[in-house]
Amino acid sequence: MSEAKKLAAEKAIDYVEDGMIVGVGTGSTVAYFIDALAAWKHRIAGAVSSSEQSTARLKSHGIEVIDPNVAGPLQLYVDGADECDPHKRLIKGGGAALTREKIIAEASDKFVCIIDASKQVPVLGKFPLPIEVIPMARSLVARELLRMTGGQPVWREGVVTDNGNWVLDLHNLAITDPVGLERELNQIPGVVSVGLFARRPADVVIVGGEPPKVL
Repeated sequence: MSEAKKLAAEKAIDYVEDGMIVGVGTGSTVAYFIDALAAWKHRIAGAVSSSEQSTARLKSHGIEVIDPNVAGPLQLYVDGADECDPHKRLIKGGGAALTREKIIAEASDKFVCIIDASKQVPVLGKFPLPIEVIPMARSLVARELLRMTGGQPVWREGVVTDNGNWVLDLHNLAITDPVGLERELNQIPGVVSVGLFARRPADVVIVGGEPPKVL
C-alpha cells in the first residue's frame, strides 16, 4: 500500500513546472509528494500548505511556505483522498484538514488527486464523511445531520482542527448526489466545511501502481 502511495505521489511531480507556487495537501500519500518535491525546491517559487503537519514537512526540506492570501490563484494543487468515485468526486478530511484543503482546491486551476486503488469506490459514503463544526454547534449540527441524511454522526473526540474546531464523522451513507448533499450540509448553521469535494472535484486522479494509472 505504501509503495502504491509513493508511486502515485512521484507521478504527480510531472505536473510541477518551473516557477510555480504549488498547493500541497495533507496525509500519508502527500508526505511522499513533499519528499519528491524537495528535489524541485530551487525551481519552484514555494508552496501553499493545507495543514501545520504539511508545513513542518515542507520547511524541513527547505521549501518556502507562502500564505495563501499572498500567493493568490494557484496553478496546481496536489492532495490525497479517503474515497474517490468514477467522476473524480472525493471524500476528504480523515486527517481533519478538510477546510484548508477545500480553500486551496478552490484557489487552484488544476487539482491532482493521488491515491492508492483501495480509495476507489463506485459510490461515496463507505468512509465516514468528515464535517468540521464550530464547537458550540456540535450537538445542533449532529441532530440536523441525523434528520437530513439518516446517517449516524459521531464526534471525533479529542481532535481539534488547525482552525480550532471539532469534527463530526457521518457514518452509514450512500451518497448518490454528492453535489446536492455538499450544498445542503453547508447550509447548516455551525458547519465550517464538509469533506465532500464534489462541486469542485479533482481534475486528475493518479492511482498508484506499477505503472501509475492517470484518470
